Amino acid sequence: MAGGGGGGGSGASPLGHAPPMWYHRDLSRAAAEELLARAGRDGSFLVRDSESVNGAYALCVLFQKHVHTYRILPDDEGFLAVQTSQGVQPKRFKTLPELVSLYLQPSQGLVTTLLYPVEREETAVSDDRDYSDGEDEKPPLPPRSSSTSTPPGPDTPTDSTPAANGLSTISHEYLKGSYALDLEAVKQGASSLPHLNKTLVASCKRLNGEVDKVLSGLEILSKVFDQQSAFMVSKMIQQVQSVNQGGDQELENLVTKLAILKDLLSSIEKKALKALQDMSLTSPCSPPPLHSMRHSKSIPVQAFEVKLDVYLAELTKIGKSQKYTLSVDVEGGRLVVMKKVKDNQEDWITYTHDKIRQLIKSQRVQNKLGIVFEKEKDKSQRKDFIFASAKKREAFCQLLQLMKNKHSNQDEPDMISIFIGTWNMGSVPAPKNVASWVLCRGLGKTLDEMTVTIPHDLYVFGSQENSVCDREWVESLRALLKEQTELDYKPIAVQTLWNIKLAVLVKPEHENRISHVGMSSVKTGIANTLGNKGAVGVSFMFNGTSFGFVNCHLTSGNEKIARRNQNYLDILRLLSLGDKQLSSFDISLRFTHLFWLGDLNYRLDMDIQEILNYINRKEFDPLLKVDQLNLEREKNKVFLRFAEEEISFPPTYRYERGSRDTYVWQKQKATGMRTNVPSWCDRILWKSYPETHIVCNSYGCTDDVVTSDHSPVFATFEVGVTSQFVSKKGLPKSSEQAYIEFESIEAIVKTASRTKFFIEFYSTCLEEFKKSYENDSQSSDNVNFLRVGWSNKQLTTLKPLLSEIEYLQDQHLLLTVKSLDGYESYGECVLALKSMIGSTAQQFHTYLSHRGEETGNIRGSMRVRVPSERMGTRERLYEWISVDKDETSGPKGKSAVVCRSGHEPSVIRKPLGELGKVSEEGERNSKEETAARPKQDGSDSDPSISKNSYNNPAYYILEGVPNQSAAAVSPELLPSPTSANPQAAKPPPPSAGARSKPPGAASGPPHPRRQVRAISEESSSEDDGGACVVGAQGGGVGSTLNRPPPDFPPPPLPKGALEMVPEAPFTKPRSLYPDLAEVRIPAAGSAAHGDAFRRGGVGAGALDDQSCSVLQMAKTLSDSEFPGQPPRAPSAPPPLRGQPMGLGLDACRTFPPRNPITESIAEDMPEEALWGSSSSSLSVGESSVGEWLQRLGLERYEQGLLHNGWDDLEFLSDITEEDLEEAGVHDPAHKRILLESLRQQQQQK
Repeated sequence: MAGGGGGGGSGASPLGHAPPMWYHRDLSRAAAEELLARAGRDGSFLVRDSESVNGAYALCVLFQKHVHTYRILPDDEGFLAVQTSQGVQPKRFKTLPELVSLYLQPSQGLVTTLLYPVEREETAVSDDRDYSDGEDEKPPLPPRSSSTSTPPGPDTPTDSTPAANGLSTISHEYLKGSYALDLEAVKQGASSLPHLNKTLVASCKRLNGEVDKVLSGLEILSKVFDQQSAFMVSKMIQQVQSVNQGGDQELENLVTKLAILKDLLSSIEKKALKALQDMSLTSPCSPPPLHSMRHSKSIPVQAFEVKLDVYLAELTKIGKSQKYTLSVDVEGGRLVVMKKVKDNQEDWITYTHDKIRQLIKSQRVQNKLGIVFEKEKDKSQRKDFIFASAKKREAFCQLLQLMKNKHSNQDEPDMISIFIGTWNMGSVPAPKNVASWVLCRGLGKTLDEMTVTIPHDLYVFGSQENSVCDREWVESLRALLKEQTELDYKPIAVQTLWNIKLAVLVKPEHENRISHVGMSSVKTGIANTLGNKGAVGVSFMFNGTSFGFVNCHLTSGNEKIARRNQNYLDILRLLSLGDKQLSSFDISLRFTHLFWLGDLNYRLDMDIQEILNYINRKEFDPLLKVDQLNLEREKNKVFLRFAEEEISFPPTYRYERGSRDTYVWQKQKATGMRTNVPSWCDRILWKSYPETHIVCNSYGCTDDVVTSDHSPVFATFEVGVTSQFVSKKGLPKSSEQAYIEFESIEAIVKTASRTKFFIEFYSTCLEEFKKSYENDSQSSDNVNFLRVGWSNKQLTTLKPLLSEIEYLQDQHLLLTVKSLDGYESYGECVLALKSMIGSTAQQFHTYLSHRGEETGNIRGSMRVRVPSERMGTRERLYEWISVDKDETSGPKGKSAVVCRSGHEPSVIRKPLGELGKVSEEGERNSKEETAARPKQDGSDSDPSISKNSYNNPAYYILEGVPNQSAAAVSPELLPSPTSANPQAAKPPPPSAGARSKPPGAASGPPHPRRQVRAISEESSSEDDGGACVVGAQGGGVGSTLNRPPPDFPPPPLPKGALEMVPEAPFTKPRSLYPDLAEVRIPAAGSAAHGDAFRRGGVGAGALDDQSCSVLQMAKTLSDSEFPGQPPRAPSAPPPLRGQPMGLGLDACRTFPPRNPITESIAEDMPEEALWGSSSSSLSVGESSVGEWLQRLGLERYEQGLLHNGWDDLEFLSDITEEDLEEAGVHDPAHKRILLESLRQQQQQK
């Protein structure tokens, strides 16, 4: 275990002479409960460090299958006492063993006498031996160069290893021998210690030489910058250096040198600064400021050869497909659309950046893009183009986004690009040319040549086994970037632990946008004291968005999976980064975006020859299925809810140095032959808050940097950022105050405790954190779980600092569920406020985690009430690109109108008037996507995938404790494994392909009830794809809101899960994974549930023996009814691993709806598609304007209608075309849809 426990301090230890075996140091609360559950006897106990108070302890006792926790607190005098009720005099003890010995006696006030100590498990010594797999037989020594990071402070763990200068050995020799001679001399009246003096002189001999070198250098600097006192300084230095070396005088001379050195070091910088300032004032001309040169490298005009995508009817008129050239002038802000006509003549139209309304990516055809151009009188036109490849389409979109950003009238950016690289350098300096690394050239998912030279806003370089000194390394990186971008990037942070380095550089124009820079490191080497393995971290704010970066080097060795997992958990817990107020949360929840990179050292569990055969054939899917990191993530052991882009490059370790053609997999060691199979050791993962924008545009490795046995790995990201919001209306008055109100909250926590709980709320939009009262309901039908609930009266109404919707929609709320007995967290989560904004309460449902482990789930009902005066918002740059969910079953070009809604069309959502978010779906066509999905569909035939998820209570059953719930499930509730559709095991694409209705699902009108909404930390595919289809077609065209990858599985199935809700008369395309409110248990023989999103965070795997307990828990642990839809099967390939999900339009949504496909949708639709279904009119179940608009797919107009007073459905029947114009409905087709719907409503009455 890592050091630094609560009570294991220095000095007189409260643990006595040696820690007793029942003391478990920094054991987690969950692990303590598991150990006690294994013990299984009443009176079993252990003591661990408190998670809530430093220096305190927690006494955990098992009684009647429940764990009772007592806090042991130290007082001002250092005495220990068990925390007692008010008025009860505590009993004080000097040491922990004395305290425990009292409670070993009966009737001392505990729930039971302490009877059976649960002893800690000693770690095998051999497990700590972590020697490098590289060239060295021993761990590398720490570098001699000083770090360029900030001086070690309380947040920067420092090395505690003894100095390696020989003083330790000499001191031991003195104490063993010469010490006695000095003692005799003192007894005889001597006033000095000659032998000690001799010892000190000998041990400081090297120091003398080093000080002389430093003083010589400082003397030169003083002559340059401080000529007045330079003569005196030189004279002093010469005097101390000319003294005869020997005896007492030498020691005194050294002390004098150090005093001079201290004075010079403390003053030289100020003198140099003053000298340079004087020079700058007298200089005839000064260089221009950096920010004026930041765009010195202009982006040339780029041309793309495309074909116009026309429909079959139009194609017969034209005769053949037309060729176009699209020329992007980023600097000039223009797009030229050129068409070739007869006799080599050309016809072209120029569109300025403000006339390009929207880009709409095709989900099904990866190289197809729709462009919506603005024409006169608020009209628009959409044209679809086919590019040469998906990569060309992505390059075109990136250039247009860059053009939009460059010519935006916004002062602050909405979106930045980030380069992240990781490289184990193998203790060899980098070659002169590593340009391919920063340009993302090589193997895997790479950028198009047209965009590789576009500078990124942030560059993050992580390196391991980097023997180059910090200053030299950073300067080499700056020179490299200067050569490639002609920009002088600024280093904002460099953190080093031995040879593990993390450097962050930023564009000069962004330097002032960076604040709150923090740095930290954690050692995980031998006994967690050596820094040859461990992690370094950097965190900062970019305007209003928090970022965290972790670079790690974990334990090596094929077999040391558990050790690597523990390394990760130690880093997660001990790395001190981010807001100190968020100490209750591990670093995975402290940042809007957290990136984790490094040599993770996870290997492939497969025979070496098989691995080499697959690599030679470039078949990576079978290898990714046996990748240890992927397997451990599936079990939720590490990187809970992190995302990783799909791997499409060969293993990056272990190459023969000097070549990339040969893997060296055997090495002769002193202990025998060591095998290091080729593996993807070097990885980049990330985790983002829900409803934020992040897209991975590249992920690969170089193929021309050959100095190390590892290849450098790169990734680039497009990340949405928020500005430091300044209210134009000032602080809100009481009448204009926004409120965050909770109706109820219910949590199911994995614990055998039966204490009371409260909730703490944290957010940057709150002045300080807030607490709820204790829960007012509590129940359990399983000894290992506890369900706790808070009603409205127990929950605090929160008042944000600012009330503007534009501010609030970017805010997040962090919750932690804490116990009253120990004030320790039992689980934390994060919620996005964006989904909760509205006049009515919305449902949320997400997972709880603590110390990197999933510990339960939480759901509730809340709303964010924003006054109408503060409702203004704007479109973000990353919402300018949307995704078109193409028709898959009907004729080309025939589309159904889609309505983006929550779980059902009747769910009220408050639109924010924004366009859909960007989707950067990958570089492959549909066939490639189907063929390369190791992360999602690698375990199609494995029914045991994703057992470990909080929707499966079997995961929570503590080891060694019988699982009572699994046996009680009726077998007829389980689907037949033999009847499963083989395709159902594959996850759907972000578009959430069509799902088939299970047998027995009744047809009928959609369920009018409001459905429970789900908010995940990173949404699952159905969360981002919700829509209802209005029309007879099987597919739909619509907008998408791009979300982070799936982040949590469906929750424990609710009590009402066995009820089947009638389906609409038309076939709904559905996502494979039902939304949280849609989970239904199909009858035996129905379609299988489908595989989990592997390593993407969702674990809704096929039902198996372990999953039996899901059904039982559904009936016992949840009393809320969640009506919804049955599971469905996909009809399209699964998404890229790690890509932002939420691209489907047919599953039920958890996020605010968007409808970015604006004017020209109706141009390609038959009349029957628009009006053929009565479901396009107002249904009986609709109770608000928002529900009605969502059913029509026109929820973007809700804000305008409400602002103009059309907030009641009864009055809407009187609305006219002029009224719609005033409310912002300018599109004639949309007016027609709205008025026709209202007319049908009147007829129904």
